[in-house]
Amino acid sequence: MARADRDPLYERACALGLHGLCARWGEFGDAPWVPLLIEVEESERRRRSLERRLRSAKIGAVRPMADFDWKHPKKIPRGQVEELFELRFLEDSTPQNLILLGPNGVGKTMIAKNLAHHAVTRGYQVRFTEAAAMLSDLATQDGPAALRRRLHRYIKPALLVIDEIGYLTYNDRSADLLFQVLNARYTKASTIVTTNRAFADWSAIFPNATCVVTLVDRLCHHAEIIAIEGESYRLKESRERTASRSKGRKPPPTR
Repeated sequence: MARADRDPLYERACALGLHGLCARWGEFGDAPWVPLLIEVEESERRRRSLERRLRSAKIGAVRPMADFDWKHPKKIPRGQVEELFELRFLEDSTPQNLILLGPNGVGKTMIAKNLAHHAVTRGYQVRFTEAAAMLSDLATQDGPAALRRRLHRYIKPALLVIDEIGYLTYNDRSADLLFQVLNARYTKASTIVTTNRAFADWSAIFPNATCVVTLVDRLCHHAEIIAIEGESYRLKESRERTASRSKGRKPPPTR
């Protein structure tokens, strides 16, 4: 078996858990069908693993970055955004956070979803959630033990995307829960946040919460901020559709 132990094909078979084949490697190891069997099994397991990670990530529909209109925002650091897809912020010895900051409809969520999807395809565990959904989920847990288990859902992934912080206001309890999530992930895993509010205005999102300053400090330390300026792309598309329909209407008959 010493020879088999040095055989990369044998090691791949053992890693797949093909114990019967490994036990009789001296008999079957040189068979022409063995490499194909191992390749097919590895491919199928990669496919199933990707499907599981995508289901777990809860990203939803993703409009590809090829459709992103880079000319629409008044200001966007395109090079900085494109560089994010190399995922170095996930792979640094100290994982980095990303903050996508800008008004409604400038593409923050689209960028965040594409980064999340790309990370899944690269083998990372990812969770995508709207801020309101996550905080509601945590707040409704019945007791400390249930809360600890549910917090694990948001703390464990290598990448957590929290979408739309700033569109609603939250109570002190929600601020404390968000702090628990960010504090547990601090320097251990990357978090992407999309927000329409500058950090100086976060006290309006969490009125009277005492942890806001510390919360922002945890989020922004080891973070890259992507600031986007411009009007809503959805509003632009709506105006264009209205203008197109108006051009297509026949003028009323003259009397």
